[in-house]
Amino acid sequence: MPGIVRPVSTTANAPAQPAPAQAVTAPQNSQYQNPQIIRQTAERFLREQTTGLPGQVNITVGESVSDHMPACTALEPFLPPGARLWGTTSVGVRCAGERPWTLYLQARVSINATYFVAARQINPGETIAPNDLSPRQGDLTLLPRTVATDAGQIVGTVAVNRITSGLPIRADLLRSAIAVQQGQTVRVVSRGSGFEVSTEGQVLSRASAGDPVQVRTRAGQVVSGTVKTGKNGNVEVEVAL
Repeated sequence: MPGIVRPVSTTANAPAQPAPAQAVTAPQNSQYQNPQIIRQTAERFLREQTTGLPGQVNITVGESVSDHMPACTALEPFLPPGARLWGTTSVGVRCAGERPWTLYLQARVSINATYFVAARQINPGETIAPNDLSPRQGDLTLLPRTVATDAGQIVGTVAVNRITSGLPIRADLLRSAIAVQQGQTVRVVSRGSGFEVSTEGQVLSRASAGDPVQVRTRAGQVVSGTVKTGKNGNVEVEVAL
């Protein structure tokens, strides 16, 4: 990969969804391609592709290794196979004109955002409460990819492993709380356009909200559905028609 020389950086708050890469038209006053335009093209591409990421995205792009590439009027940036929009990465810029060429530039994508650490030691099987969370600010790319950034998705979940006080809370260390137990009687409902049919049944295995589960109805029929929980705490199993 080309070395990084006099890196330039840009900081942008991430909005909605990433935009597709587009060729950048660059007027030339020389027989050689302006390396600054190559760098700006790569930088703009990374900014577009990182929209939607949480927090503040900072992008640093290095210069191309050569300033003697043939001039190109339409530069096309791209992400090389295996490269990620996360941490230290690389971005390609190519020219598909009469004198085609391809360059790879080193880049770094850092994401400064709020994440959460354990405010105390959380043992396996314990349900996470709001006061178990302590917010921190930092670069997410230096943390495990599964670090939790949304308190609303953490509170109420259950730890599957011990989480030491002060360590980041990771999504892979949590599971949804059990919503129904085996043998529990629940409402079984099927909904369609303008109608709803419901009955009662017994759950055949414990499950969390959103999980698939089987229920034996009063008529003895075994049906499969999805566990749903309401705002009032009621649990039902929704069966697709």
